[in-house]
Amino acid sequence: MKLKAFDWSFLIAGWLVQVVVFLIAPAHPLSLVSGLLGITSVILCSQGNILTFFFGFGQILTYTYLCWLERFYAGIAMNAFYFVSQIYGIYAWRRLVRRADDNRSQVITPRNIPLPVFAVIIAALAAVAALSGWLLSRYTDDTQPYMDALTTVVSVVAQVMLVMAIRQQWWLWLFVDVLFVAMWIIAGNGCMVAQYIFWCANCVYGLIRWRNLISNA
Repeated sequence: MKLKAFDWSFLIAGWLVQVVVFLIAPAHPLSLVSGLLGITSVILCSQGNILTFFFGFGQILTYTYLCWLERFYAGIAMNAFYFVSQIYGIYAWRRLVRRADDNRSQVITPRNIPLPVFAVIIAALAAVAALSGWLLSRYTDDTQPYMDALTTVVSVVAQVMLVMAIRQQWWLWLFVDVLFVAMWIIAGNGCMVAQYIFWCANCVYGLIRWRNLISNA
């Protein structure tokens, strides 16, 4: 699949924001690398393009190190899960790609889940996140235990839905990306803040694009 003019503009805008923020408020150099890789990965994901996983590998490795520096332990565990799910995601999306039209050779066909099922998923997420936050606050020196737990639990479920190509994953990513903006503001890392603000915008873009992909299937 070839990126259209708007897609390229959106991607370049994201790259520029990352570079400008890094120059204005310098952070660890890997913050910039992780941000650039992450922006590329999520835009490809919003396109339903399987290449998202290849850029995702680099973003996961760099972001894991940044979480280690900030002692976001749940975030480290989350990225270990991401790494494994990226491998399975390539396999799962390749199966969906083969069912797609020949003229969309790298594009998947997403699917929806019923609203009651999505509501049950959200309720379960809230319970698990509360328990995880309590465990982190009691047994670790995590600097933001409940925020770390909530973002991790929601992200894990959203990642599973991403691998399964379920459109509602974008709602979960939008929620968790807003939380990540707050978490990295507190941590004082401008590059990560810029990345997640951009990811919020991409979630809206992904919701629209995946709806179109379903409609055109």
